[in-house]
Amino acid sequence: MLDLQRLRALHAVSVHGTVGAAAAALGYTSSAVSQQIAKLERETRTVLLERRGRGVRLTDEAHQLVQVARELMAIVERAETALEERRGVPAGRLTVAAFASAARGLMPPVLADLARRHPALDTRLTEIDPHLSVDLVAKGAVDLVIAHDWDIAPLPAPAGVGQAAIGDDLCDLLVPEGHAFAGRTAVRRGELGGERWICQPPGRVCHEWLVRTLRAAGHEPEIVHQADENPTLVALVAAGLGIALIPRLGRGPLPEGVVEVPLDPMPVRRLYALWRTGAARRPAIAETVRTLREHWPEVSAHTPR
Repeated sequence: MLDLQRLRALHAVSVHGTVGAAAAALGYTSSAVSQQIAKLERETRTVLLERRGRGVRLTDEAHQLVQVARELMAIVERAETALEERRGVPAGRLTVAAFASAARGLMPPVLADLARRHPALDTRLTEIDPHLSVDLVAKGAVDLVIAHDWDIAPLPAPAGVGQAAIGDDLCDLLVPEGHAFAGRTAVRRGELGGERWICQPPGRVCHEWLVRTLRAAGHEPEIVHQADENPTLVALVAAGLGIALIPRLGRGPLPEGVVEVPLDPMPVRRLYALWRTGAARRPAIAETVRTLREHWPEVSAHTPR
């Protein structure tokens, strides 16, 4: 008899790529995940993971079991959804993945509200890049995703994934005090050539938006500093090392020496909630999406300007 929890552990390794990342996603230790997979290997008399450098590789037999795991997890999800729907109240565990500024600026009041109003609902949050999170929800690794796209780079929802818009997050140009743009009421995108930019690394949505936007305006961006976190980008601007485009959500108050200037037209990124369509009837999904939308006007109204 195959154990579902051990299959979940193997499935998590296949999705996240390493035992450590799988353990973090499941809320276990790496040792616990390794033990689950070792037991599964003994039960199936099959080698499932092979060492490759610092990581692991799934064997062909492991990939077959991962497909079985997905099917079983989908069946369990349908059963849990039916029971929760019959009870009519949000309950059970709900795993949520959100990108960094949403995890910081939006999710705390939403999670607190859900915990207060629905004590039977156990919501767990993981911070993750939006490009990765959409794939995770499609594969069943998380239940709900908070992701975003930009006005010139729409976020496609894969087959079997539903989505709902939460709201629009505006973005501003941040420049050092004393910069030529600092006293302006607005800056056109065509004026951004020749600037030294501070931006997130390649592969991030913000980076791709900046590159595509400047190239569309006839400029090749000179990106001189790169960092993952918005507070780091803001600190680099404060040091006079360049300019940056930063969304308002989760940004926090600007430090001394940094001036906010609107771009014309103003860049917008739209926030979405995404979930598997097989779980669409689950009250926990519907209530979490409703709560996200309910809190967004207050959150967006209090973002620093």
